[in-house]
Amino acid sequence: MKRLNSTFLTSLVAISASASDVSTSTTYSTVTPTTTLRRPYCKMTQDKDNGTTNGTTDTLAKNIKQANEILKTSNIVCFDVDSTIIQEEGIDELADFCGKGAEVAALTKEAMSGGMTFQEALKKRLDIIKPSQKQIREFIKNHPSTISPNVQELFRQLRANNTEIYLISGGFDCLIEPVATALQIPLSNLFANKLYFHFNGSYAGFDTQQVTSRSGGKGEAIKFIRQKFQQFNNNESAIITMIGDGATDLEASPPADYFIGYGGNVVREEVRHRANYYLTNFNQIQL
Repeated sequence: MKRLNSTFLTSLVAISASASDVSTSTTYSTVTPTTTLRRPYCKMTQDKDNGTTNGTTDTLAKNIKQANEILKTSNIVCFDVDSTIIQEEGIDELADFCGKGAEVAALTKEAMSGGMTFQEALKKRLDIIKPSQKQIREFIKNHPSTISPNVQELFRQLRANNTEIYLISGGFDCLIEPVATALQIPLSNLFANKLYFHFNGSYAGFDTQQVTSRSGGKGEAIKFIRQKFQQFNNNESAIITMIGDGATDLEASPPADYFIGYGGNVVREEVRHRANYYLTNFNQIQL
């Protein structure tokens, strides 16, 4: 984690969420105290078997059989979170909740036209929203994330196949940890951005040293995951697959060996066009 000078250190606290109603522990010697949530603040969708999610039909899918074979042989599968594991886009939902939805949407459109890095765009979005700890707590409690259909069954199949599961997101750990907990993903298998707060609970910034806060960060996370696998498996090389809906997921392969696009919540045409394998519902995977 980024080292902070002593003056800055006494005015900041980082928030993180895991399963419990919200209580905050703080310390003056670190910026990683924990805010916990006593029940899993996320909603499970009813799994569907008809190959259709949110009106998206499987006619958009590509090379499902090959995607199944890839996942059967993968040692590690990494998932994006927003619009993949969950149906929402976390930062957009948070912006709406904080009354800054229109401003953030305009900035997002500007960022997509180029001219700013991922980290610059993230900073500008957060500078607009300026979410407080109280707002984060209320948002998690009142606007739980919705798990995409058939995610639980896919995870069951992957675990039965001894496949490691990771979540890699450009979103915020305090919003994603309840999702990870509900899906029984160890928090050590989560890569996401961390928010900083002053001791009065006001927004103070984010950790710019997190790999997911910058362009190419998902690929950097996958490199770390690969090294970790080799360290604990006698230098054996892992087969790693990345699954997600967005361009940053597509660009994570390589270093991931394979990329499987997902369009069950939103179809991004450029991603679908460039992806060799594309799913519209996680029930298209039968391991």
